Order: sequence, then C-alpha cells, then structure tokens
Amino acid sequence: MQHMARLLPRLATLTVIALACQAHADDKVLNIYSARHYQTDDAFYADFTKQTGIRINRLDGKEDELLERIKNEGARSPADILITVDAARLAIADEAGLFQPIQSKVLAQRIPAHLRAPNWIAFSTRARVIVYNKANVKAEWVQTYGDLAHPRLKGQVCVRSGSHPYNLSLGAAFIAHDGEQQAEAWARGLVQNFARAPKGGDTDQIKAVAAGECGVAISNSYYLARLMRSTKPEDQKVMDAVGIVWPNQATWGTHINVSGAGIIKTAPNREAALKFMEYLASDKAQAYFADGNNEWPAVPSVKIDNPALKAMGAFRADTLPVTQLARNAARAQKVFDRAGWR
Repeated sequence: MQHMARLLPRLATLTVIALACQAHADDKVLNIYSARHYQTDDAFYADFTKQTGIRINRLDGKEDELLERIKNEGARSPADILITVDAARLAIADEAGLFQPIQSKVLAQRIPAHLRAPNWIAFSTRARVIVYNKANVKAEWVQTYGDLAHPRLKGQVCVRSGSHPYNLSLGAAFIAHDGEQQAEAWARGLVQNFARAPKGGDTDQIKAVAAGECGVAISNSYYLARLMRSTKPEDQKVMDAVGIVWPNQATWGTHINVSGAGIIKTAPNREAALKFMEYLASDKAQAYFADGNNEWPAVPSVKIDNPALKAMGAFRADTLPVTQLARNAARAQKVFDRAGWR
C-alpha cells in the first residue's frame, strides 16, 4: 500500500504529460478546464465539435483548484482554455500570468468593449437583482441597492456571504460609481438590516423571502429564471410570493457580472482555442447561454427564446468595464470586512 501511495502522484504527473504530448500532436483536440457547472453547456461543446471536427477534452472543477492545477502543470499543461464565472476570478487568473493576449477581429466586433479585457473575454452576463416579498415590502422601497440599507428595512434583509464573488463584484461596482466611503456606509447599513446571518446560496435567499423569513434579498437573475421555468408546484408558489426589481435604473444601471474565458499562455492547441473563443461569440452559442442557462448573451444583437428572461422584461444594465470590477474586488472585500458582512 505504501508503494502504491508513492506511485500515485507519479502516475498523475505522467498522465498530465501524456495528455500534453497528445495535444501537441493532434490539432483536432481542444483541452478545456471549466469552472462552469451547467449541464446545458454540453450542447454548445457538442455543436462546436460537430461544426469543426475538433474534439473537446473537458476537465471540470472548482475555480481555485483549476487555477492551482494550471500553475503546477506549468509549461507542460495540456490546458488550452480556462472558462469560469465572475470578472474577479478571470482577473486573478490573468494576474497570475496564465492567459495570453487575444487578437481576433471577430471577438472585437462581436463582444462589446466593456465586456472584454486584453487577455480574456466575457461571453454571457447575469444581473444582480433585488427580490422582495410582495405581501410585506413595497417595490418603491427597494429601487436601488442603496435602499437596502434604509432603516425601514431593519431585520428584513437576507443575503449570502459578503466574501462570495457575486457580492464582491457588486461591491466593486459600488466603489467605482460612488466611492469607497459611500460603499462602506452602505455595507454597514445593510448589515444592520440583516434578518439573519448570511448563509446559503441565492436560491435560498429567494425562498426565504417567499416564506416571509425576510422581506428582501439580492440574487443573480438566472436563479429566478430557473424557478420561473420550473414545473414544480413549490417553485411556482415561491415565484407567486416574490417580486423582482431592476435596481438603479435612474442612476448607473443594474449591476451585471459575467461568465468568460481566456486562452492559456502555454496552450498546445492555440488555433483551435481561438476558434472556440470565436465560436462562443456566435449567434448559436450565445443562444445556448440564454435559452439553456438563463443568462443574457454578451452579443447584443442575438435574439433569445427564453420565456423567463422575456417575462422579466427589459432593463438598463451597468456598462462599467469588467476590468474595473476586477480591480476593485479586493477593495470591496476590505470594505465588507470592516462593515461586518462576512
């Protein structure tokens, strides 16, 4: 057993090296490390292979684990592309030197400038919305993120951890628009209004609002869309009890975050990797993001066929550059820590 324990790490290393060699030898292969855990993504992977003949090897994992793996694999890494969610996470990978510059006229034309960085691209967006209990809270009370800190909502706010990237990116946007001092005042007011200590995910917050455990919550839009499209009676009951507000429509617009990808600096299949990045900006792939996983396409001209997104209606989205969101994430964490949002 001891011999086997010593042998396993060597076998894992040999496997990585073998994959890398295979990738170098076969230009019809693309190795993707993905932190997106949505079964609906399988459709666009399969479609890309059908269109190009390029076979995809996919390694799914958590963001931090994948980043560490690529670092440890170094120049021998078989990874061609890293896909993940949240601008800050993409920026962390970029700052670690994992990505190479992206030069593509297709991407420059298709993806709006505020959703692009020199070394990574956003392919879909999701909005951070306010959810309220229709029986206990009036919609006009929660028209902005700032309203969530108003004393009249004391004991009414449910939210997930302040250390979660979704909330950190919201904090980063708040800092960019209103300054760090105002962001901290808002966070302190928000903490004073907590109905309970932060816990759970966005779906848990929505259900807590519906149950009357709290009056308002912050959630990513696609969690609401999932519940809206659900055929389960309990999910339909939840959506009957809650209303949705697009915050800050009269100011900087509703905060959005992204899913995106970058090409690894040591990618053995660079040409195939760029083809895949350009494919993700195609109308068909963009429709998969919208219709399959309830996200908004990054390409503004793409038409969607998602009844939940259509039912939510049009809104004004914040156009703050994703690079600025990434730069302010660490500052947002310090602000939240000082405010006691943990």
